[in-house]
Amino acid sequence: MILVTGGLGMIGAHTARALTDLGQEVVVTAHRRTGVPSFLAGRVTVEPLDVTDRDAFLKLGERYEINDIVHLAGSIPGDDPVAYFRTDTTGLLNALDAARAWGVRRFAVAASLGAYLGRPEIPWHEDLALPTAELPHLIIAFKKAVEPLTTHSLRDTGVQPVVLRIGTIWGPLVDPESPFFHIPSYVSAALRGEEPPPLHADDGGDRCYAPDAGRAIALLVTAETLRHHTYNVSSGVPATNRQFAEALRRHTPGLRLDLLPGREHGPGEDPYLDITRLTEDTGFTPAFDVDAAVADYVAWRRAQPR
Repeated sequence: MILVTGGLGMIGAHTARALTDLGQEVVVTAHRRTGVPSFLAGRVTVEPLDVTDRDAFLKLGERYEINDIVHLAGSIPGDDPVAYFRTDTTGLLNALDAARAWGVRRFAVAASLGAYLGRPEIPWHEDLALPTAELPHLIIAFKKAVEPLTTHSLRDTGVQPVVLRIGTIWGPLVDPESPFFHIPSYVSAALRGEEPPPLHADDGGDRCYAPDAGRAIALLVTAETLRHHTYNVSSGVPATNRQFAEALRRHTPGLRLDLLPGREHGPGEDPYLDITRLTEDTGFTPAFDVDAAVADYVAWRRAQPR
């Protein structure tokens, strides 16, 4: 059985679905979010758990024979950065304790493409040395710290760490007004019949549809062997605002979407993740291009509140 913490969140739910598609038994933890997405109903076991409660976490091992852990649970920072770091570090350490106590095969953990910030090379690949750089958000700072905390904690334990440098993910269950990525709110405004704020046509970068991200993580967790401890998780190709707008027009007849010309900050490229390592070790290729992703998301939003 595979444990997915935060398994009712966007990435967690799509990971759980992909794991069940591969024939795996899955137990997901839920804390603040308790509604089970329609695509998971009846397919997973849901355990209420605050991952900061070490005793409750470890007791899961008494009820289930857990062979792998995917740790995706996390919180959103408030006004106090120390409180945020304490909460998410405690959750991570409890998950690592569980992995060691249960002797699981693999421990996969969410990191971030933000670890590469400061590298000028495009695309970003796993062999790049991580730079010392000012990080723009507390979540990115924590996710960068997750990497050494995980690998050092699991050294010589027999548990294989799998650091997931996750790209910009969107799709069903994403916050439609996400402050971290403008495409969901852009689509939401269009579906409400409003004209969204104009975007620069040639701006873009790393974009990955959530079902693809979930499948990539599931393949990494279940692969017979992995040659590395760190993997980029994304689509492997950049996408522009122009592509999203054109897809929205195709799938929302009569929609008017104006774009500003060029790039907001002048000529250049936006970074995105190279997924060569992921593809070579798991066979993963994305199933959704921009057009297919927009079509699927528009259909989802019309049928679901999120």
